[in-house]
Amino acid sequence: MTTKVKNKIQLVLDCLKQSSERYQLDTTMLEKQIRELNVPEAEANQHALLYAINHIAMDQPDWTFVASSLFLNELYQKAAKNRGYDHTAKYGDFYLLIKQLTEIGIYSSKLLSTYTKDEIDELASVIAPERDTLFTYIGLFLLADRYLAQDHERNVFELPQERFMIIAMTIMQNEHSSKRLQLVKEAYWALSHLYMTVATPTLANAGKSFGQLSSCFIDTVDDSLDGIYLNNWDTARLSKDGGGIGLYFGKVRALGSDIKKFKGNSSGVVPWIKLVNDTAVSVDQLGQRQGAIAVYLDVFHKDIMNGFLDLKTNNGDERRKAHDIFTGVAIPDLFMKKLQETDENGRSIGEWHTFCPHQVKQYMGWKDDNGNPLGLEDFYDETDQDYFSKKYEEAVNHPLLPRKTYRAMEIMARIMVSQLETGTPYMFYRDEVNRQNPNKHLAGAGRTSIYCSNLCTEIAQNMSATTIINEYQDEDGNIVIVRKPGDFVVCNLSSINLAKAIPANILERLIRIQVRMLDNVIDLNTISVGQAQITNQKFRAIGLGTFGWHHLLALEGIHWESEAAVELADQLYEEIAYYTIHSSKELAIEKGAYREFQGSEWQTGAYFEQKNYCSERWMELKQEVAERGIRNGWLMAVAPNSSTAKIGASTDGIDPIYSVEYAEEKKNFKFKVTAPDLNHKTYLYYRRARHELDQIWSIKQNAARQRHIDQGISFNLFVRHDIKAKELLNLHLEAWKHGLKTTYYVRSTSQAEIAECEACQS
Repeated sequence: MTTKVKNKIQLVLDCLKQSSERYQLDTTMLEKQIRELNVPEAEANQHALLYAINHIAMDQPDWTFVASSLFLNELYQKAAKNRGYDHTAKYGDFYLLIKQLTEIGIYSSKLLSTYTKDEIDELASVIAPERDTLFTYIGLFLLADRYLAQDHERNVFELPQERFMIIAMTIMQNEHSSKRLQLVKEAYWALSHLYMTVATPTLANAGKSFGQLSSCFIDTVDDSLDGIYLNNWDTARLSKDGGGIGLYFGKVRALGSDIKKFKGNSSGVVPWIKLVNDTAVSVDQLGQRQGAIAVYLDVFHKDIMNGFLDLKTNNGDERRKAHDIFTGVAIPDLFMKKLQETDENGRSIGEWHTFCPHQVKQYMGWKDDNGNPLGLEDFYDETDQDYFSKKYEEAVNHPLLPRKTYRAMEIMARIMVSQLETGTPYMFYRDEVNRQNPNKHLAGAGRTSIYCSNLCTEIAQNMSATTIINEYQDEDGNIVIVRKPGDFVVCNLSSINLAKAIPANILERLIRIQVRMLDNVIDLNTISVGQAQITNQKFRAIGLGTFGWHHLLALEGIHWESEAAVELADQLYEEIAYYTIHSSKELAIEKGAYREFQGSEWQTGAYFEQKNYCSERWMELKQEVAERGIRNGWLMAVAPNSSTAKIGASTDGIDPIYSVEYAEEKKNFKFKVTAPDLNHKTYLYYRRARHELDQIWSIKQNAARQRHIDQGISFNLFVRHDIKAKELLNLHLEAWKHGLKTTYYVRSTSQAEIAECEACQS
């Protein structure tokens, strides 16, 4: 056996010895196999890795860290070979890495033009390879497979701690030189300890010469041929760069409506949604995955029962299907009240009328201050005045306005059937969203600012359609189209790893750097759609979220179905809200408030009053925000966090675990996974998993946390396949009564595992 072979095999044996000591695992059998079975040099690490993966189980969950250590060996060797250094050093020359990847066009040249060699060398000295041991196997695999920088032949160059440092350097590159390095180190501290994660576009693209950094986008489709096709063009350009997209179709006229006064010519929303579906499939995000698009429609739109709720189901006319998009329904309070109207025998009798938005504008004659026609979708019910309900009744009582009438329960039944089969539509409670909007001042009393949410239901920001106002030939003979930009929503996300940050007691320090990182992404981003870039700069919206909720409950010894869990959600998210608002206020003092701050509920203090924040520290913060401003128009949003939660070695978003032990399967892997920090103590708090838990407790928890979140939360309902219609209806009613803004998937035990939106992971 050559020295080289001995060294290779010894490296594996040393790794196993360290693992056995650290995790108190018996690696004797595996060490014996490698020594005595003549495992070839090239296969020694792989043999050990497969052994470790296959031994991950409820009674030996720490084998995941053995597998992770062995996988790290492979990464270190591959990176060293590709970069030309001794793999025993683990990490090579950081400056040389940046230089190499810049020269071949992988990294942006901005890194070398912003930071000197001495500065890069100083940052390299902060890189801590020992923090690689924080990864579980699946977390490290996902990071390496999807996010570490590779050359054009897909050879790995970057290592995990270098990815974190590159992200930190990229996000802080425009900070003043006097404090830039310290901010980079602070961002690296947060990322490398897995106290937080950035959204997947930032994780993948920061520092590189391609791609953008924002997660999700939302657009309003104008009721015109130009508007529909230009929206599709904008959607394609954003999808190409990896963005997840939400589209509001509630302004597009319904099937059978008139076009240019010719009766019965409109084909309704379904054909246009099929067009969006084809775009999602065709523009496949650099070959990584097909586009991800959610389409929302109001429950009072005439097409809601004329194809929309059946878009993804397997029954009916395939020519009117769109299986690759996701659907959402915007629901006013009035509809939920109609569901509860019953006769003396308890039978539902609430009537619900649906209308074409174009016809509503024609017949009702409602106009805004500028003389523009308004529809039902442009109103919502406030706490003290029922603006939407009154307009709805006006429409119902108009003798000439066409409508299609159903029992409200008939529509709800169709919604629930689709949810049990496909997981969608998502539920968007439009009145509550608009009531809680801190920037409603830009629309006027009772006027809708937010029509729908995004692909993952956690974003809620002001929206309006982009329109063409002119088309002409310039002096050079070019045809110029002039578009008036609407508010095209952009969300920039990152999330706190609750299970690591809370025990470490670093919440205030963490959020301060996290808010700065999110705010800097806004200025660094180069979004291909101009109106999205404008909106991003106008409101400077960010979405600070969390993951690892079930993990934290297990560590704290709190059962999911308990008042203690609800109380913790209330207390913890109030703390997060306080530090987030405080950090944005500090940034406003340093860099200025967002453009539309004056008149907002941040400025008037109405936001704090609505949340009933009345302690001394909240009153002080309320006054400071009013006087000094706030940097970001929206601040908090809790995304699904599936992939990034695994990288962070914790549990998804605010969801309960899938199972104490299960197989995680995607197109290129299948691994055994156990609940994080699983032991004889935490098992008691993990053993009741998703579909076994009473979802009312999940709703109560989410209501407690939603009180402190100015945007939304990706909140799934987990139900059994044999759930009774009345029980599912009750869950929806409870979610609405508890003030939830949105609900995400209804995940039934009969459904295949629903693919997560990776664009919105953070």
